Amino acid sequence: MTLFPDMVADGLNTSIIGRAAAKGLLSIETVNIRDYAFNKHSSVDDYPYGGGAGMLMQAEPVYQAYKAVEDKIGRKPRVVYLSPQGKCFSQSLAKEYAREDELVLLCGHYEGIDERVLEEIVTDYVSIGDYVLTGGELPAMVIVDAVSRLVPGVLHNDISAEFESFQENLLEYPQYSRPEVWHDKKVPEILLSGHHANIEKWRREQSILRTALLRPDLLSKAELTEKEKVLAKSVQV
Repeated sequence: MTLFPDMVADGLNTSIIGRAAAKGLLSIETVNIRDYAFNKHSSVDDYPYGGGAGMLMQAEPVYQAYKAVEDKIGRKPRVVYLSPQGKCFSQSLAKEYAREDELVLLCGHYEGIDERVLEEIVTDYVSIGDYVLTGGELPAMVIVDAVSRLVPGVLHNDISAEFESFQENLLEYPQYSRPEVWHDKKVPEILLSGHHANIEKWRREQSILRTALLRPDLLSKAELTEKEKVLAKSVQV
């Protein structure tokens, strides 16, 4: 639900997500809130009571747009309002949303949306980071991308949806491709050994080391053995 449906559609109808939608693995629909304006100028915003800078999206157009979606679905859907006031989006939340049959993303603009309609229709407040954007369209696209790739069949290799960054709250291990030597830098010997158990052990260790170095905040949520905790502490300041 957005004032800029073309922005969202153009951004999502490409690459992996676009191909998945074309195959019918998922459906992405945009609802133009402006279509539900109740004046001849299709205006959906007005000055906020109490004063202040900017304009506020009015409750009624947003509500009517939502009702159209609810009527089409046939039940009350989960509605995510993209806002810096929401909880931070994460891989675990992406997995949770991927289990939903329908997910409605509400994009604000201007100075936001009349609080009364948010109280009536929104189930989740979600942020993609501690910064302010001009609207909720880019965050909505981020969520659609993260959720869509977890839908079975969207990725050519479904295993890659699981074994990557943030799996078990660890960052992904470093990866290498051909050529074997590039700019005098050689691929780690262990990856050329063909010994899968040793390779998996090395990758696990590298994930722990990389997480400790770049995202130590994640380690408190990761399940580590005592030996792995010692390994993590070896690179932490």
